[in-house]
Amino acid sequence: MTKWEYVTVPVLVHATKQILDNWGSDGWELVQVVPGMNPENLVAYLKRPIPATGTEG
Repeated sequence: MTKWEYVTVPVLVHATKQILDNWGSDGWELVQVVPGMNPENLVAYLKRPIPATGTEG
């Protein structure tokens, strides 16, 4: 079974692609983007699989 880790990231509207590309290059997959507290900001929810440790039986 895949286990996941999650992160929330503030995203500036004028730099959305650059910010998401940076997280994507580290293996994070975008799940959702929601408005932030300020109209200039968004909040991105990302996930990536946690590598398995050891051998599974």
